[in-house]
Amino acid sequence: MTKVDFYTGVDDKLRTACQLSHKAMQNGLRVLLHTPDEDTAETLDKLLWQYPVTAFMPHCRNDESTTTEMPVVVDHRGEKFPHNEVLISLHTLCLPFFSRFERVLEIVSQDTDDARLGRERFSFYRDRGYEMRHFDLSKQP
Repeated sequence: MTKVDFYTGVDDKLRTACQLSHKAMQNGLRVLLHTPDEDTAETLDKLLWQYPVTAFMPHCRNDESTTTEMPVVVDHRGEKFPHNEVLISLHTLCLPFFSRFERVLEIVSQDTDDARLGRERFSFYRDRGYEMRHFDLSKQP
């Protein structure tokens, strides 16, 4: 069954997505970063070229021919994915295909509306019996 991790209290959802992607990649996991729209996907794609500053994180968009080889893939459209390891969702609602993945990482900002929607997603997963963990990043140094 899919395991769900919530990362709440974040200042910058896209930077947090980069950090979590890098950590997963270092642990030998492949990541799908799923964004709500093309603009967010484009911004995230550019940010991944700069993160981390001292290393390189290989990544591509889901419509490229190298998706099966890349540890990090960015997408906003489809439901056809090159792997089912880690899904990082930047959406405000639960994605209908989340259960295809071994792990789902939900990122919730400090914004009032985003936090409310995050609590709704948390309840959705919890009420269906998914194994869950919560990390409050606002309490990190």
